[in-house]
Amino acid sequence: MIRADTRRDSIGIIIPAFNEQEAITSVVKSFVPYGHVVVADNGSTDATAVSARDAGATVVHEPRRGYGQACQAGMAYLQRQHACEVVVFVDGDGSDDPADFPTVVGPILDGRADLVIGSRVLGRALPGAMLPQARVGNWLATHLIRLRYGVRFTDLGPFRAIRAEALWELGMSDPTFGWTVEMQLRAAARGLRCTEVSVAYRKRQAGRSKVTGTIYGTVMASAIILQTLAKHMRRPRGSA
Repeated sequence: MIRADTRRDSIGIIIPAFNEQEAITSVVKSFVPYGHVVVADNGSTDATAVSARDAGATVVHEPRRGYGQACQAGMAYLQRQHACEVVVFVDGDGSDDPADFPTVVGPILDGRADLVIGSRVLGRALPGAMLPQARVGNWLATHLIRLRYGVRFTDLGPFRAIRAEALWELGMSDPTFGWTVEMQLRAAARGLRCTEVSVAYRKRQAGRSKVTGTIYGTVMASAIILQTLAKHMRRPRGSA
């Protein structure tokens, strides 16, 4: 459970979103009780931004397409406007269960971890929510991270929490779907205290995934993740 003395404004929640008008209202409303929700609208052509704002989120706009671009926009807002101690990342399609929020942020609030990954592999992925290609990609990426840095992960899951000060210092730069693996690589290289907790994973509430929903999206995302891994693993051990 989240500690009773935890201030809501000490937790920033970033939700990158592209054309998620059908799901974003319920997603925002379910996470608003836990912290300051920032929806990073990634050039949506629908009513995502309006729906998110009406549901209680701060909306920042990032017209340059890319998951990492949107996450960077949310980070920039939190750094400029809203001091926080913990930053949480959540997807905007309703696949992450808000009931797991206390489990994800708990190790950071208790001072036991700097980065917490909500693992869908260790948790309860509902049938059809996590496709076979995603499981294979996760296994390969996390296996390579363990071989390089000795840090054990099972997932590159989007539901994650990180100590704000540590995040600002990571130097995140990937503008694409390589963002998640880049964070874990940089954290491992810097010797941050990393851990995983089991989380539920549901099928998206509406629409089709921009990544695993198409063959093209799956191939491109896999290629980006492998490129990100290769780039970082060529660097000297101990560098980020």
